[in-house]
Amino acid sequence: MQNEAPTYDEIMIGLGFKSLGTVNWYVKTLEEQGHLYRTKGSNGKRALTLTQEHATHPEACLPLLGLIAAGEPIEALETPNSITVPSSLVHPDNFVLQVRGQSMIDEHIQDGDYIVVKKTASARSGQIVVAIINDEATLKCYVPKSNHVELHPRNPEFPIITIKETDKFHINGVLLYSFREYPS
Repeated sequence: MQNEAPTYDEIMIGLGFKSLGTVNWYVKTLEEQGHLYRTKGSNGKRALTLTQEHATHPEACLPLLGLIAAGEPIEALETPNSITVPSSLVHPDNFVLQVRGQSMIDEHIQDGDYIVVKKTASARSGQIVVAIINDEATLKCYVPKSNHVELHPRNPEFPIITIKETDKFHINGVLLYSFREYPS
């Protein structure tokens, strides 16, 4: 059996997209980033080919936007860079932050770890979120109550943060994945 590139229709169905325009956007983005190229002189419907580097290396990069506190909230600063992550996590809405602090150690998230976050303004109860409180960012478990919101650490040495009506609060994203790098 010959290994063929999928058509746009096959990509759309396989990934559950509702529009060929979405497939086209992703393909153009992957071409611009050097992950794909169009094979000249072949069937136009199956003209996509992975670059050699990406055909053999199933990782890609996401933007590393800065630090996130796992403890007391810290000023939300962005320091754009990039970091290698598994290719399955690459999505335009995803980004990476580096953790500072120990408030989430019971979730196996330690100081110096990296987290992949999906940018969103909403979360379900119990999800780990990047929360912005009065322009300071923290990583906590989101627990909405009937008349307020609580942000729970996953380390009994840290207090629960109760969001007051006077606080400027919003969710900046939800945790998808965490990882750490070990010295070689």
